[in-house]
Amino acid sequence: MSIKNVVLGIAILILTISVVAYGISTFYETPEYSDFCNETRFNGVIETPENCEDLGGKWSPQDIKCVTTPCPQGYCDAEYLCRQTYEAAREKHAKIVFLIAVPLGILIIILGALIFGLDFVGAGLMGGGVGVILYGVGGFWQFAEDWIKFLLSLVGLIILIWFAYWFDKKNSKKISKKRKK
Repeated sequence: MSIKNVVLGIAILILTISVVAYGISTFYETPEYSDFCNETRFNGVIETPENCEDLGGKWSPQDIKCVTTPCPQGYCDAEYLCRQTYEAAREKHAKIVFLIAVPLGILIIILGALIFGLDFVGAGLMGGGVGVILYGVGGFWQFAEDWIKFLLSLVGLIILIWFAYWFDKKNSKKISKKRKK
């Protein structure tokens, strides 16, 4: 394989990932923090738990000795509730991206292995498929529990090993038929 083919394969890999990632974000918008938490909701220091909770915040008490007055015995995380809503939206978004990207990545790997006769095109698509899977898994991984991560990894490993054996067996038959001619 020439260096030109390697470069073309790498370019196909990168563009495959870009097409899928930007395609998903075009049709399924990513939640933005500013859509959930307005940074100019309040002015000044919030000194009481009641004022904090009225703003949708969470008061964190502290037992401190003050040298100035007023001396609030805690602080307000004014964006607590809106941040919780934002994180829930991010988790939902990441899960849907995962459910789109992983099967699409597997399909791209299969297409790259089976359909394209040019090795560098197939290899580039297969690498792009792996990148798409990483893109889908990467966003959802932080929200998944360990047993889900284990199960997904195990199933993915089994599927890829099975596919590799099946693909190798299929190609071995093709090569032996060509040699007989």
